[in-house]
Amino acid sequence: MALLIDDTCINCDMCEPECPNQAISMGEEIYFIDPERCTECVGHYDKPTCVSVCPIDCIEVDPQRVESHDELLLKYARLTGKLKD
Repeated sequence: MALLIDDTCINCDMCEPECPNQAISMGEEIYFIDPERCTECVGHYDKPTCVSVCPIDCIEVDPQRVESHDELLLKYARLTGKLKD
């Protein structure tokens, strides 16, 4: 599942540098997560780092982008050229 940032985002700049896949960038008004690059940190960390650092809990699972752990691992491998066990 890709994550998304809802419209309560305060643009605190905490999430963008934490993303190991460079999936987070500034959108027109608030930060945006590119679902093609978001692996929910699978392959990098045990849990999404953006969620861990968000002070207002505005990052949630995108119900339109449901992906299994295996699918997220494949996305990680495609993005990094590595395959994790």
